[in-house]
Amino acid sequence: MKKSVLTGFAVGTLVSALAMFAFQSDGFDTAAYASGSDTYRQLNLFGDVFERVRADYVEPVDDAKVVEAAINGMLTSLDPHSSYMNPKSFRDMQVQTRGEFGGLGIEVTMENGVVKVVTPIDDTPASRAGLRPNDYITHIDGKPILGLTLSDAVDKMRGPVDTPITLTVVRKGMDEPFDVKLNRAVITIKSVKYHREGDIAYIRITSFNEQTGDLLEEAIRKLQRQIGAAKVKGYILDLRNNPGGLLDQAIAVGGDFVEEGEIVSTRGRHPEDTQRYNAHGGDLTQGRPVIILINGGSASASEIVAGALQDHRRATILGTRSFGKGSVQTIIPMGADGALRLTTARYYTPSGNSIQAKGIQPDIKVEQAEDPKIKKRTLITGEAELPGHLAPEDGSTEVAGSDSYVPQDKKDDRQLLYAIDLLNGIRQNAHFITRATTAAN
Repeated sequence: MKKSVLTGFAVGTLVSALAMFAFQSDGFDTAAYASGSDTYRQLNLFGDVFERVRADYVEPVDDAKVVEAAINGMLTSLDPHSSYMNPKSFRDMQVQTRGEFGGLGIEVTMENGVVKVVTPIDDTPASRAGLRPNDYITHIDGKPILGLTLSDAVDKMRGPVDTPITLTVVRKGMDEPFDVKLNRAVITIKSVKYHREGDIAYIRITSFNEQTGDLLEEAIRKLQRQIGAAKVKGYILDLRNNPGGLLDQAIAVGGDFVEEGEIVSTRGRHPEDTQRYNAHGGDLTQGRPVIILINGGSASASEIVAGALQDHRRATILGTRSFGKGSVQTIIPMGADGALRLTTARYYTPSGNSIQAKGIQPDIKVEQAEDPKIKKRTLITGEAELPGHLAPEDGSTEVAGSDSYVPQDKKDDRQLLYAIDLLNGIRQNAHFITRATTAAN
């Protein structure tokens, strides 16, 4: 048991060093010392359990995998968004935020031991195969997912380009599971898509990666040239089923629609951690009306943009309530090229509101028609329903998720058609903001 003694010695030395801070100028802090002693006992317990597993488990164990699982257990007990990324996962995350990676093109999470679809990414094998938010993937190539970690399941879904894969899917409203056959592809995410709707500029942002801010500015300039800058009736910014991404890109996107003022603030554990982020560069849309489309799949960075422009009274928010992820994760590189994804702050809209476990309420609520292919409306799970989520800081009531269904056919898309009618003057609504204002700074 020599290694256990060394482990205990190392842990004990660390805790003893920490306990030295219990000595204050006015004497010994017994409460801090007691807390340090409790921590020492718990860490020593972990060392003992680890050594017992190594020595007596029925089969030899991989030390690195056991420690990694223990770290992930610790982090996932904090909240659903904190985790440890091993070197491979960390590299995959870096590739994804750059906007290109290999796989199926699907945002997923783990729930009740199976993979749950958050949203398929536009123009990828997953979206073309008809996967939807809230689908459950139970098998990969006929083998059950139950018992795998999310990272393991994702690894199995990735693979060489043009190789086939079969996913078994359970969908609410359908009586039986069904198989979906796909071919893996290189997923190049062009996170901004756009086209004109007559004299209306339509822009869809699918995620917030490193390219998003530049691509949005390019889209605005090209649409202004196509339509004529003076003829643009307004802008539709479609953030539906956008799961979020990089904070700096959300700030850049929000800043393209306001002349000045705060976009978002973040507040961590300590008062000195508070940071405020302001718009720079001015309103590229020249004060034209802006309508932002959101739904239950709009999360994180999407909610930062919607909340900022709503508070500034710069945009009309239309659709259904957003997901409600009001926390910020920091990527902290660790030893051997792994990284810690740790929730370090909550974010607040310019008026000081936190949307954690509550979401952004639309100014104009518009629901889609029922999907004729299923028996009941598909809902996406909101932040408030995720196990271990952070509670609202102000003690306010949590709110569940909302409808995330978006019809593929434009003629069935009630939210988009409503926005187009507003900008064309065919429909009126008292909550529609027709000109730029500066309400929150």
